[in-house]
Amino acid sequence: MSGPLLTLDGVAKSFGEVDALTRVDLEINPGQVIGLVGGNGAGKTTLLRLMAGVMEPSSGTILFGDKQVSTMRKKLGVVPESTGLYSRLTAWENIRYHSRMYGISDDVAWDRVSHFAERLDITDSLSRHTKGFSRGMRQKTALLRALAHGPDILLLDEPTAGLDVTSARTVRTLVGQLRDEGGTVIYSTHHLAEAQQVCDRIIIVHNGTIRADGSPSVLLELTGESSLEDAYVSLTSDKARLRNEDNEKEGKISKWWRRFLTGRTPELREVSEDE
Repeated sequence: MSGPLLTLDGVAKSFGEVDALTRVDLEINPGQVIGLVGGNGAGKTTLLRLMAGVMEPSSGTILFGDKQVSTMRKKLGVVPESTGLYSRLTAWENIRYHSRMYGISDDVAWDRVSHFAERLDITDSLSRHTKGFSRGMRQKTALLRALAHGPDILLLDEPTAGLDVTSARTVRTLVGQLRDEGGTVIYSTHHLAEAQQVCDRIIIVHNGTIRADGSPSVLLELTGESSLEDAYVSLTSDKARLRNEDNEKEGKISKWWRRFLTGRTPELREVSEDE
């Protein structure tokens, strides 16, 4: 595909009287790790959901290539903050179930999973039930699940939250390897140091607006600060609003898709780890 993978043009999202996002214009090009950085309630989770096609914007358009992103979900891999693995299934069974929903054969999925499982040091655990998995092991399994169908863009929502140092480093290393191989990753985090380590481009979101967009060096030049932390504070000096991103009543399609992404489909609800 030539040109941007994902284009957001004049995108806004409101929840009742609250403007969660106000006129977002972005182009996501291939071969980059793009960080979405912002505090709780900034709007970055809403932005991720819009990019994933889970939510529809109140105004504006979101295109994957030249098509509506909501029709191109098979091109996206999503790792939500809650992994939603089925504890009574093995890691591989969780991944295989997800891949079959995308129409991917078991052989193709296994080849892809084996490739990345070795990098994540989880190969020996693919046949284990996920009930006893640590937070790090669940997160690695969720990453494999998102990569098994060969997505063009990987969307990660706080992928290292709650992980130990070694697991977090392994996840960051894999993200860097994906970029080096031409992959595209959108990486949501509220840790500036992590964004600086991992991301080629940082988008700062605050109170529903994009405050800055560029490489770490560009952000420093823009603000005249000597550290990324100081640059962030300078760009987000106005008081943060209360979190209102989750106030909208979900539609049937959005609810089904959320359950699909987190492993909470009705027929297997009883065995979801979050129940």
